[in-house]
Amino acid sequence: MIREQLKSAQVTAMKAGEKDRLAAIRLILAKLKDRDIELRTASTMPDDDAIVVEVLQKMVKQRRESIEMFRNGGRDELAAKEQGELDVIESFLPTQMSEDETTAAIESIKAEVGAASLKDMGKVMAILKERHGTVIDMSKASGLVKAALG
Repeated sequence: MIREQLKSAQVTAMKAGEKDRLAAIRLILAKLKDRDIELRTASTMPDDDAIVVEVLQKMVKQRRESIEMFRNGGRDELAAKEQGELDVIESFLPTQMSEDETTAAIESIKAEVGAASLKDMGKVMAILKERHGTVIDMSKASGLVKAALG
């Protein structure tokens, strides 16, 4: 499980004196703890790895946006710090599906539900997220779904 990998990586980073990596891992663990607290009142508990991947994907998205803003603002040192955190976060994410694999999955779902127009985009996206949410960047997938149905 990813959570155990994070905890053992934290210990390894502490022993090796890797301060930046340790800080990023602690940040991930703090976000996971926040998410666990949010889910205490949930009626159904999702799979633990699904929770971890969801948190990691959100953190990746935030880092990418920050990097772009820092670079546009001429703050390359801050962009480099965010890039370092991004690299650590991405190292714990499962391998993402390629664009070709994502397109194939979309076509399969499209045929399965009989999706023909953009009105069916919600159905296709829901099934895609349910089946492949942990290994697909959903923001990129929505563009591919729109292209496939458009």
